[in-house]
Amino acid sequence: MPSIVVVGANWGDEGKGRIVDFLAAEAAASIRFQGGNNAGHTVVNDFGTFKLHQLPSGIFNPNCTAVLGPGMVISPAALSEEIAEVKAAGIEVKMHISDRATLCLPIHALEDTLEELRLGDGAYGSTRQGIAPAYGDRVMKKGILVGWLKQPDVLLERIKFMLDWKMPQLKALYPTCDFSQTAEEMTEWLLEVTAPWREFICNVTEPLKVMQKNDANLLFEAQLGAGRDLVYGEYPWTTSSNVTAAYAGIGSGLPALRPERVIAVAKSFSSSVGTGTLVTAMEEQDNFREAANEYGAVTGRPRDMGYFDAVATRNGVELQAATEIALTKIDCLSGMADLRICTSYAGEHTENPIWPQTSALSPVYEKMEAWEEDITGCRTFESLPKAAQAYVLRIEELMGVPVSMVSVGPEREQMIIR
Repeated sequence: MPSIVVVGANWGDEGKGRIVDFLAAEAAASIRFQGGNNAGHTVVNDFGTFKLHQLPSGIFNPNCTAVLGPGMVISPAALSEEIAEVKAAGIEVKMHISDRATLCLPIHALEDTLEELRLGDGAYGSTRQGIAPAYGDRVMKKGILVGWLKQPDVLLERIKFMLDWKMPQLKALYPTCDFSQTAEEMTEWLLEVTAPWREFICNVTEPLKVMQKNDANLLFEAQLGAGRDLVYGEYPWTTSSNVTAAYAGIGSGLPALRPERVIAVAKSFSSSVGTGTLVTAMEEQDNFREAANEYGAVTGRPRDMGYFDAVATRNGVELQAATEIALTKIDCLSGMADLRICTSYAGEHTENPIWPQTSALSPVYEKMEAWEEDITGCRTFESLPKAAQAYVLRIEELMGVPVSMVSVGPEREQMIIR
């Protein structure tokens, strides 16, 4: 059975959760390999509607083990709440949580918030969940490993070490910083709040290697999209981890991974939340945003809406080394009279149009034929209106990679496989 990596081709919010939920029906393990509690995957299935932030979307398959990989930063209280939510829906939780992941603590969220406030108009647009400071501490070798939750003496020692280094800096840079929790209090809180999932902590490489040896289907799930990658995204308005398929093996616990399929998920239009440049932004966005329900899964912030950007998306597809594309939310385009695809950029810096950081670029559009029909009931590509088929085929041509999946709604059955 193949290893499949599901990644974002754009800036996140492409609909990866619904693709993973669909594919997880055949998976032995669903694995998150980076990120934390700063973005969400909305999943709609027979159990209800869920906004997952740290749990892999395959958690709903009773035969699938959910794995939180070593590349993640884990917010402990939020993870306990998320587990409780899916358990309340009648889900039996089968999990492995990497002992080599690091914790994203309340002090990180405070640091994140204080820095955004200090930056003012120059803020990064962070969700203020503490992701960047948590990853920063990991790089500075001051992070708190999840595995230390099973060694309370070591946990206390490392928290003291971290606080002795961090607190003088926070108080000097942010005069309003009022964090007063001691190392002992933080340790006690952590042991209490992580009780629902400490039993799942292990070296995740071992069970994954067994599954791999048994030719099991492994499904790897990224957060956000290529445009937010720390190295290749629209820096500095990026996330603080690597969201590309190349990191799936390292971040999951299988560094030698060679996936058979890499599915880049792309919306049939552009959307972005946070800070940065959306070249194809629509002049009038409000009605379309409401109809498409385009709001951030964590913050509820309205997303900036734009026409499909073939330049940025193709760049994302190439960065992800995608073997195929899953195109989502095409049903939201029904009834849109002004339907366009951006095929190139005009203006300065077009020689390197990789998530440009300048508003000097302007989009060059190709007008597409619109359609009025409700397509949410279509189950084959041929049953789509001719104009919708042409839209998909034009995107496929521009991307140079097959569009293998077309989503016409949030439900599992609303998926067209080509």
